[in-house]
Amino acid sequence: MEALLNILSELHPDVDFDTCTTLIDDKILDSFDIVTLVAEIDAEFDVAIPAEELVPENFNSAKALYELIEKLLDE
Repeated sequence: MEALLNILSELHPDVDFDTCTTLIDDKILDSFDIVTLVAEIDAEFDVAIPAEELVPENFNSAKALYELIEKLLDE
């Protein structure tokens, strides 16, 4: 989780990713951020996020995104 928080903090240092649960809903993350995140997650965790998982629920919080990463790693 710490590696993911570091990636997120590099994108938006002013956001508290530990508690924020509306990253997409409040437009904190935009489409360019999502593309960057997908690439960084692939590089850091060696996991590709498939297109069908690119939904707001998976990117609204660091916790949800980390759960997605863990799910994909288990597959």
